[in-house]
Amino acid sequence: MALKRPKWDTGTLVVLEHHSRVLRDNPLGDPSVRNLAVWLPPGYDEGATHGRGKRFPVLVDMAGFTGSGLGHVGWKNFSENVPERAARLVHEGRMAPAILVFPDCFTALGGNQYINSTAIGAYADYITKEIVPFIDREFRTRAARDHRGCFGKSSGGYGAIVHGMKYPAIWGAIADHSGDAYFDFVYRSDWPNTLNELAKYRPGARTPGALHVKKAERGMDRGLDDGRVRSFLEAVWKKRKLSGSEVHCLMNMCMAASYDPDRRAPNGFRLPFNLETGELIEKRWQAWLRHDPINLVKKHRSNLRSLRGIYIDCGFRDQYQIHYGCRILSKRLAAAGIRHVYEEFDDNHSDIDYRMDVSLPFLTRVLR
Repeated sequence: MALKRPKWDTGTLVVLEHHSRVLRDNPLGDPSVRNLAVWLPPGYDEGATHGRGKRFPVLVDMAGFTGSGLGHVGWKNFSENVPERAARLVHEGRMAPAILVFPDCFTALGGNQYINSTAIGAYADYITKEIVPFIDREFRTRAARDHRGCFGKSSGGYGAIVHGMKYPAIWGAIADHSGDAYFDFVYRSDWPNTLNELAKYRPGARTPGALHVKKAERGMDRGLDDGRVRSFLEAVWKKRKLSGSEVHCLMNMCMAASYDPDRRAPNGFRLPFNLETGELIEKRWQAWLRHDPINLVKKHRSNLRSLRGIYIDCGFRDQYQIHYGCRILSKRLAAAGIRHVYEEFDDNHSDIDYRMDVSLPFLTRVLR
C-alpha cells in the first residue's frame, strides 16, 4: 500500500506563517515567526461559500524531541506522512474527516515538552492560547473542546497526556504514543552518559594525581553549571552534525530546562546531578518528579475524568524503557477511576507512526 501513490482524495495541505507574541523574546532566542502546517480533509471545500459550510473537529500533532510538525508533512520513502495516513484512513472509512494541525515547536535545545518554562519558552501557552484560537479563526472548525484533541509520540506523547491533565477546557481527548513517564527509569539511567559527554567541556584540563573534590565541585552540588554545559551548548550549536551521545546529552539539558528552570542559575536552569561527582541532587530531582505523569494523575484526576477519550500505547520492546512508565500510568489511571485505553505492541520506540492507524480513528470517533 505505502509503495504506491494513493488514488483517493488526499485532502489539502496549507502552510501559513504565524507570528507569535508568546514566543517573542524567548530565552533561547528562537524565532517567534514560524510556519504552521494545516491539513484539510477531503470534502473540506464542498458546499463552502463565504465562510459557510461543514465544520470539522481538530487534532493537533505534538512532535517528539528533535522533531517538528513540518517534519510530519514531508515526503517519506516506503511509508506515509501523517496527512497521507489520515487521507487513507478517511478513504477506508476508519477515520472521520478532521483538520490536522502541525505546529513547529522546535528549539535550540532540540525541542520542548509542551509546557511553560522560563528557560525555554511558554510552549503550553503558545499551543493553547495562540495556535488553537488561530486555527478556529482561520478554518471551519467545530470550535469547542469536545471536538478538539491532541496527539503525539515520545515528548509529544508526554505533551498530550500533560495537556489532557492541565488544559481540559482546550482538549476533549488525547492520544499518547510512548510518552515519557516514570522518570526514575526513563531519564535517570542515561545521566552517567550525559555527565561523561559534558566532562569533555570541563573548565581546565584534568591532570593525574591528587584531586580536591570539594573544591572541584564549586556549587555543582546545588545543580549549578561550572561552564561545561554552556561550552557544550555553544559547541553543538556550531556543529553541522551531532553524534548520538551529543543528541542524548542535549535532550537531558532540554529536560532540565523544562522541569527545573531557574532564572538565577547559569543557563536559566539547574541540573539534577552533581557534574563533578555524579551524585543525585535530591531537591533538584524532586523538581523533575513533580512533572512526571505518573505523579500527576491524582492531582488532575477530575480533569482527566472529564475527557471524552484517553488513548495510550507503547511498544513492549521500547529501548528507553517507557513501556514500564506507561504501565504505571495506566495502573494509576485505573485506580483513580479514569476510563482510558492502554495497548502494547511488538516493537520499540522508533518509527512507529503506523500506530496512528489506531489513535487517529479513536480520536475522531470520540470527538465527533
